[in-house]
Amino acid sequence: MKKTAIVTGGSRGIGFAIARQLGLDGFNVVICASSPAAKSQSNLDLLEKDGTPYHYVMADIGSHDDRLRIVAEAVKAFGGIHVLINNAGVAPKERADLLEMTEESFERVVGINAKGNMFLTQAVAKQMLTQPLDGAKRGTIVNISSCSSVVSSTSRGEYCVSKAAVSMLTTLYADRLAGEGILVHEVRPGVIATDMTSTVQEKYDRLIADGAFPIARWGTPEDVAGVVSAFCSDKFAYTTGNYVDVDGGFHIQRL
Repeated sequence: MKKTAIVTGGSRGIGFAIARQLGLDGFNVVICASSPAAKSQSNLDLLEKDGTPYHYVMADIGSHDDRLRIVAEAVKAFGGIHVLINNAGVAPKERADLLEMTEESFERVVGINAKGNMFLTQAVAKQMLTQPLDGAKRGTIVNISSCSSVVSSTSRGEYCVSKAAVSMLTTLYADRLAGEGILVHEVRPGVIATDMTSTVQEKYDRLIADGAFPIARWGTPEDVAGVVSAFCSDKFAYTTGNYVDVDGGFHIQRL
């Protein structure tokens, strides 16, 4: 039976690179995004060209009803769920000093990035538990967090808090689900060339030029997708609750 992967925020950027790679790896792909499919038609055409069976769900992971609908549509389209990639996330609409952050911005960012992750994972895990073991495992969950889960950015504190929460969710769900044959992993991207980072390109270009990153280049969505692909394979059958930094070595403390 062909396995099925859900990728949230899967219509563009890192999410689409992951969705495309998993399609090439042999998965059916359920792409979830907050915008209509027509907005990402050029990317969807690439999946068609690759021969990847896919189903598009327009949904807001911050919504209880939408989260349940994602699961229901995935099961209806392909019969089950074997992989969940929690990639969808938002940045603050406006960067503001920590002392000026609004409650509304905090609630929006944490509500989508952390709460959405928490409860979509819950819903998908319950579905996975109804499915039989397939070899060494029943399912795989990969959280796309960020180097911001451990690196302070005082002009977008709500984002850092939300990503730190995702890291703890990785630990919690890995602990809870290991005995059920569901493995949970985390990928922490650094500076990746996407729409989200395009607004601060000059800042990161300067940091790269100044040597802040041992691998002195921008990361690509495909760099992240390659690591996710490995986690979703059967090559990590005896590890769970771990993370990989995809950040050009930025996490290395240097003198």
